[in-house]
Amino acid sequence: MVNLIWALLAIVGIVYAAFNGTMKEVNQAIFQTLDEAVMITISLAGVLVFWLGLMKIAEEAGLLRGLAALFKPVVRRIFPDIPENHPALGYILSNMTANMFGLGNAATPMGLKAMKELKNLSGSDHASRSMITLLALNTSSLTLIPTTVIAVRMKYGSSDPTSIIGATILATIVSTCAALCIDRYFYHRRKRRLEL
Repeated sequence: MVNLIWALLAIVGIVYAAFNGTMKEVNQAIFQTLDEAVMITISLAGVLVFWLGLMKIAEEAGLLRGLAALFKPVVRRIFPDIPENHPALGYILSNMTANMFGLGNAATPMGLKAMKELKNLSGSDHASRSMITLLALNTSSLTLIPTTVIAVRMKYGSSDPTSIIGATILATIVSTCAALCIDRYFYHRRKRRLEL
């Protein structure tokens, strides 16, 4: 659906430019942003490679296992439907850890694996409680170090690219708490409705 909306917006913009006589400006904007997009992608790739390497070192040193062990009691309370040693818990913890370090691209594969395991666990084609909760948490994603945003700020010459860390931590704590509260509210509301 989102792809359809984006395609529709692009088509409407191009048609409007054709009737308005501004196709030259549209073409210039497209080619200028293409160059900029390639440069941003290359600079972000460097930062992501650095942080992924750092994550690999942290994993080898046992830091990620320690972080996962630290958060395991919290994750068990958030996902009470998942059995104790189910693989989905490991994927969820890895996903949350990658999100905490602002590595959304690295978090995505773990999130997808967690969703696959949760689907196998529920045995249904409908989203389970745990799947909905994971989606809410992944979307709000508590972030301690927003590496991608820092990289973009560095690319555009920010005098202090890391100045957003405090605001990012505060904003993502609020968004994660809000996501959990909304998730629980709708879960309990639906549960009460089914009981009646």
